[in-house]
Amino acid sequence: MTGTTENLSVKILSTGGYVPGDPIDNTEIEKIVGPLPDDVLAGIQVETRHWMIDTVTGEHLTSNSRMAEAAGRQALERAGVGADEIDLLVVCTASPEYLLPNVATTVQHYLGLERCAAIEVRGACAGWVQALDIARRQLADGTARTALVIGSEAISPLMAPMFIGKDPFKVRMRERLTLYTFGDGAGAVLLRAEPAEAGHKDDFAFVNACMGGLRKPGMEIIGGGTDVSQAEQLRRKRLIDMKVDVPGTTTFGPRVFVEAIKDMSRRSGWSLSDLDALVLPEGNADYFAREYEDAGLSAADDEALKTGKIVENLAEVGATGSAAVPLALDAAWTSGRIQPGHKVVLLGIEASRYVYTGLSLTWHAPAPAPAPAA
Repeated sequence: MTGTTENLSVKILSTGGYVPGDPIDNTEIEKIVGPLPDDVLAGIQVETRHWMIDTVTGEHLTSNSRMAEAAGRQALERAGVGADEIDLLVVCTASPEYLLPNVATTVQHYLGLERCAAIEVRGACAGWVQALDIARRQLADGTARTALVIGSEAISPLMAPMFIGKDPFKVRMRERLTLYTFGDGAGAVLLRAEPAEAGHKDDFAFVNACMGGLRKPGMEIIGGGTDVSQAEQLRRKRLIDMKVDVPGTTTFGPRVFVEAIKDMSRRSGWSLSDLDALVLPEGNADYFAREYEDAGLSAADDEALKTGKIVENLAEVGATGSAAVPLALDAAWTSGRIQPGHKVVLLGIEASRYVYTGLSLTWHAPAPAPAPAA
């Protein structure tokens, strides 16, 4: 399909989600990596998470792109769309198997597609919303007709060196916080462009900014790149290391959220009270939400948030990076929390350099049919 002057309307047809293995609850993870203080555990609000590794050996039980494939196939199945109808595949991740080929082409291979446009976005929570907007724009201008947008994250392999083969009580407390917080998984959205009725105009609005250009990164994944020579990398304590600036993210993160909300409201014309759903993974976590007022959130917006606007599933899956927004969206749609006609904002907040992205839309997809009994 090539660019066209035809008036097109872009709609989300379905979502999909995948998390690997059985859930790991806090009692089980305590045996693996040691305990967290009760107040800290209550603050992060994660009750279960899913990891793609064997927690004893660190062996990989699946892969990033296989999780992406599974989420994508579920979205296709729910919409009754064949994989061969996809002409645009956009995949976001911060933990790909390889520097090259890009992860989208690997997922393309697994889906059995000889030819399609395949784009990788390197990012996490904020990156997936960027990926969605890239697809939405290409559908709107006629470049493509059917797009599958996937966020997939394999974080447990990066964390494995923190605890594999170690006495759980000797795992450092700051690393335990990371281990309790993060999970693996993938989420997907299927979009399609169709001829619009006369006078119709889609109501999408998009915002995107990096607020941490002059700040220390809130999160870093170091190793496997080209920052220093390979010889120097091999001398490091860990081949790949994941670092989180917990004080920085807890103090500056809420400011990013508040600015994102203000920017989204200006661009879309919708206030928080207008929304039916604000999909914001981690939005209800105490270490994040309790700082909103100090960060400049208005009393009216703060009250709107308290009325159940935020949609998230942090307690069930943990912080899942690129998969966070689509997994929360999938849970909300399949449960009936988001329904046709709802005004929805998808908001991604990323600690790496304090990036935010937001996309507002009116939801059209009817609730999916119940899965057949096993």
